[in-house]
Amino acid sequence: MDLTVWRTFVTVCRLGSLSAAATELHHTQSAVSRQITGLERQLGVPLVERHARGVHPTPAGEVFRRHALATLNEADRAVRAARDVREGASHRPLAIGATPSLAAGIVPRAVQDLLKQSGTIRWSLLPGLSAQLHSRAIAGDLDAAVVTDAPPGLPMDPRVERRFLGLDEMVVVLPVGHPLAGRGPVPVQELADQTWVEDNDGSAALLRQHAARAGVSARIDLAAADLLGKLALVATGHAVALVPGVLACALRPDVTAVGLVDPPTRGIYAITPRREPHPRAAPLLDRIATAFTSAGPAQAAHTTAPAPRRR
Repeated sequence: MDLTVWRTFVTVCRLGSLSAAATELHHTQSAVSRQITGLERQLGVPLVERHARGVHPTPAGEVFRRHALATLNEADRAVRAARDVREGASHRPLAIGATPSLAAGIVPRAVQDLLKQSGTIRWSLLPGLSAQLHSRAIAGDLDAAVVTDAPPGLPMDPRVERRFLGLDEMVVVLPVGHPLAGRGPVPVQELADQTWVEDNDGSAALLRQHAARAGVSARIDLAAADLLGKLALVATGHAVALVPGVLACALRPDVTAVGLVDPPTRGIYAITPRREPHPRAAPLLDRIATAFTSAGPAQAAHTTAPAPRRR
């Protein structure tokens, strides 16, 4: 597929107009329309709907737009990396992966500390679920990734080096006006009548296991596409949610975190590919470990690593 056409499609979706996209891309409107029609023919699905007020992606078009945007961003980074080598850059960019909760606070703070100590470093941050990040580290797309052993767990793979950082205690996020807001650790039984929202299978499994140990069940009646959507449903009073404790320092102001009695935990690990390690990866992981142990609620990184959960 021609990435130029992908870029045209993404631009049309961003601007909501064929003519505006044509102006920005220095094409004619008919050329932009032909590119979109050709892409739809190639994929076999309609990607846009044309209305009097402009152009909007179809549901299939919105899914394709997200993947296309990620691909275009990676392609742009590949071009910059190749040009950096041509221009004699001393090190390749440091590509970091992290789960959404760790990418929201812990990892950026660690990178900031590394930059203060080491000066300018070209780097990128890719949020994703642990299984995705593990695969990308093996493929060589990432120099380091911070992942968890939440269900279904981390695979044992000799191609990556694994470093245990500590245990993260899960917390419940509530709307600010919730009756339990501001209280100390609460038993999950007091939340048995609440509607819960989840955004991934791993977190849902932890919640169900924790509720089952307490002799109750959790009503996971709502699903969110991602962590931001999950927090939005909590903030507007539609549900409560189980989230990682490391996220507490980066929550939006209209929700609040409450600890659980005997909370579920997940192990936090840093993984790096064994081949061609980036020279800045190890110093970064040291700073991530420090940032993690100081964030709380979490157990210190020197805690004995739990036996990895197998797939």
